Amino acid sequence: MSLLIREVPLVDAPMDLLLLADPSEDKLRSYLARSRCFVASGDGVVAGACAVQPLEAGGHELMCIAVYPDRQKSGIGTALLKWVIDFYRRSGAGRLEVGTGTFGYQLAFYQRQGFRVTAIDRNFFIQNYPEPIFEDGIQLFDMLRLTLDFSGKGAE
Repeated sequence: MSLLIREVPLVDAPMDLLLLADPSEDKLRSYLARSRCFVASGDGVVAGACAVQPLEAGGHELMCIAVYPDRQKSGIGTALLKWVIDFYRRSGAGRLEVGTGTFGYQLAFYQRQGFRVTAIDRNFFIQNYPEPIFEDGIQLFDMLRLTLDFSGKGAE
């Protein structure tokens, strides 16, 4: 299967897919309005998507990334993340940031692509989501902030 990754207009953002990565529709819609949406399709069917928002000082933040459960562990998420990294590196961005839980496969997913932990946002998940969020049966409290620095300086 050939994978096509492209930007789509926000009106075509696959909300059901993005909600797999961020369970708050209100929160998702609030940042999606300021983001760019990219999708990964195989055989004409969308399998993965992400949203990236600009930050100040030449940075961008990967707000969410998701692959449909029946297509996970097939390399689609990794291909999409690598494509987004290359896209922003080529565009002259200074860095790409992401926030994730403090444990689980997502942390390793980003670290494999060179992201490094740069901060901890304590109690983020309990202060920003009305319902508790669980990963592998454990409630998420803190968010790790990770950064991929394109300047070559590395994490300070």
